[in-house]
Amino acid sequence: MSILAYLRRMASFVLHGTPVCRVEARVFTTAASRKLHGKRIVVTGGGRGLGLAMARKFVAEGAKVLIAGRNADTLRRAAEELGCQWAVLDVADTDAHAPFVARAVDGLGGLDVLVNNAGVSLHEPTFLDVTPQTFDAQVGVNLRGAFFLAQHALRHMLANGGGQLLFVSSETGETADLRPYGLTKAAVNSLVRGLAHAYAPHGIRVNAIAPGVTTSDMTGFSAEGNLACTFNRVGRVYLPDEVAEAAAWLLSDAAGCVSGQVLTLNNANTVNARWKQ
Repeated sequence: MSILAYLRRMASFVLHGTPVCRVEARVFTTAASRKLHGKRIVVTGGGRGLGLAMARKFVAEGAKVLIAGRNADTLRRAAEELGCQWAVLDVADTDAHAPFVARAVDGLGGLDVLVNNAGVSLHEPTFLDVTPQTFDAQVGVNLRGAFFLAQHALRHMLANGGGQLLFVSSETGETADLRPYGLTKAAVNSLVRGLAHAYAPHGIRVNAIAPGVTTSDMTGFSAEGNLACTFNRVGRVYLPDEVAEAAAWLLSDAAGCVSGQVLTLNNANTVNARWKQ
């Protein structure tokens, strides 16, 4: 397979103030093959971070894309860069879902794929630090909002011959957790499997990608900064571009037999190996 880009990031891993090793991330992206040609895709949280990287990859692969989010200025700049459409949407506002889907269908000429990417993590230090407000804020976007937006998109897809839902989960959804973010992602993983099984006969595919910690405003890691970390198997955080590659493949017709899967993108970090320490 040909290579479109070879991205390299260097990071110093500092322990007790002393550099003990360097972490190098080699990220390969495939040359555009038009594998998403003609697909009409909505990406929530598409103005920055992983959402922006996915939207960029989808456009390069021939898709017609609409990005959504809460900040009009951020969306406008991103849409101008990518040459795609944009619309303001607060995923937590379920009353806005129906008119948003109608607008997206009108603007794109239909809707083949919804990428439920918008999410929030408030990083409470412990279980005892969670409040009803922080709980509701995360559930409202990550689970409730994603659930009902998918419901509206699915109604359109069922009436128009099929489509796809792609949820952005997290490696935390594959582990035990006691904070709202991880709990919402575990619920999303269950929802993905349930929807996939229920609607496969109707031409609907439903999957999720579950990245490890990826550079973004939410995680606090920058793609231009220090990528080193001690909490995963390869000693670094991930870049949005490499996660976007997996998403593009899942949405392509080459993955036509794949549904109900949560593709965990973390180099086996959450695998419960017998010898794990």
